[in-house]
Amino acid sequence: MSLEVLVPTRNRPVELATTLAGLAAQDHRFDVAVSDQSDGQASFDTPPAQAMLRVLRAAGRRVRTSRRLPRRGLAEHRAALLAASTARYALFCDDDVWLAPGTVRRLHEAITELGCGLVGAAVAGLSYLDDHRPAELAPFERWPGRPEPERIEPGRAAWNRWTLHNAANPVHLEQRHVRPGERWVAYKIAWVGGCVLYDRRALDAVGGFGFWPDLPVSHCGEDVLVQWRVMERFGGAGILPSGAVHLESPTTVPDRSVQAWNVVSPGVAS
Repeated sequence: MSLEVLVPTRNRPVELATTLAGLAAQDHRFDVAVSDQSDGQASFDTPPAQAMLRVLRAAGRRVRTSRRLPRRGLAEHRAALLAASTARYALFCDDDVWLAPGTVRRLHEAITELGCGLVGAAVAGLSYLDDHRPAELAPFERWPGRPEPERIEPGRAAWNRWTLHNAANPVHLEQRHVRPGERWVAYKIAWVGGCVLYDRRALDAVGGFGFWPDLPVSHCGEDVLVQWRVMERFGGAGILPSGAVHLESPTTVPDRSVQAWNVVSPGVAS
């Protein structure tokens, strides 16, 4: 299979079932791998989650579930998922994200047409749908063609794009910038959280999540660091419509004092 959806999960049985339901409603071909680090019963070991896994299998998709214990941190969990996958494209989808029908097809179409290292669907918090934030949408810029490699880090102008993905901003961006007849629009990003499709060759070229031993178990921002490395060498983009909805559950990573890019160089791995 040329595309595999990789879902790391922990202590989220309800949310995971919702995420799997979104995947089950997709019309694109892909495999699925779910890796669990729950403190007790695996999040996929519930009747709703198992029902959605059966739906995925009945549609002809290869589905793998596993447990990754003991926990060694977010980066190691992602690294293990990636190492077990042989797909040409790897879609990391968090366990608190619901994808609207057609989202995976749109992401795959975008990355193959753009020829860049990653394409992301920013998650929208729909409880903020009536909270319009024009100033936060101001950094929006389309990519006029293939995304160019660029270095992104705090202090650079591109860093200011992080506001694009706050609250329900992805929906408001879609309303402003997707013109009639456009299937999707590629735009410049600082990074994308929750749903990112990688060209596996680009991800491997920058070392993937192989920096995990340099981080303490409690950390965050590992996905941001990897995206910066991929975009510096291969370019990357967000796309509208996003089609990704944040479930707005409490975080399972309450300790966010260690950002990966403050420990590991954000520059391209040698």
